[in-house]
Amino acid sequence: MATAPKLKPVPDQALQEEAPKKSKFKLFLILGITCILLAGGGGAAWYFMGQQSQTAANKPAVIAPPVFVVLEPFTVNLRSDSEEQFLQVAMTVQVKDQANADQMKLYMPEVRNRLLLLLSSKSGAEILSPEGKKQLSDEIIASLKNPFAPNTKAQGINNVFFTSFVVQ
Repeated sequence: MATAPKLKPVPDQALQEEAPKKSKFKLFLILGITCILLAGGGGAAWYFMGQQSQTAANKPAVIAPPVFVVLEPFTVNLRSDSEEQFLQVAMTVQVKDQANADQMKLYMPEVRNRLLLLLSSKSGAEILSPEGKKQLSDEIIASLKNPFAPNTKAQGINNVFFTSFVVQ
C-alpha cells in the first residue's frame, strides 16, 4: 500500500490555526492582569480604610477648654465666741461654659452677697483644716448653682479654687 504523501497545509490554514491560539493567549493575559489589578486595588482599599478607622479610633475627643471666673478677694469677720478673727480669701470659679461665665458676671453683686453671707457664717476652726476648706468649697458651689433670677436656669458651676486663704 502506498501511503499518501502528507500535504503541507495551505498558508491560510496555518494562519487560521494560529489565530485562535494567539487570541486565547491574549485573552488569558488580559484576564490575568485584570485580576492582579483588582486584587491589588482591593488590598490597597482594605489597607487604607483600616488606617482611617484606626486613626479615627485613636483620635482624642475634642474637649472644650475650661472657663474660669476670677472673683475679687473677700475680707470677712468670722463667727467667733472668744476673739475676733478675719478671713481674707481669693477664689476662682470654674464654670461649665462661657454663657455661665457671662451670667455670673452679670449677677456679680448677688454672687458676692451670697459668698459674703456664707463666709461670715463660718468660724476659723471650721475652715482651717483641709476637710473644712473642702466642705466650704462644696457649700460655695451649692450656693452659686442656685438661679440668680426666678426665670433663669441653674448655674453650671464645676469647681471652686482658692487662690489665697488667710485666717487671722
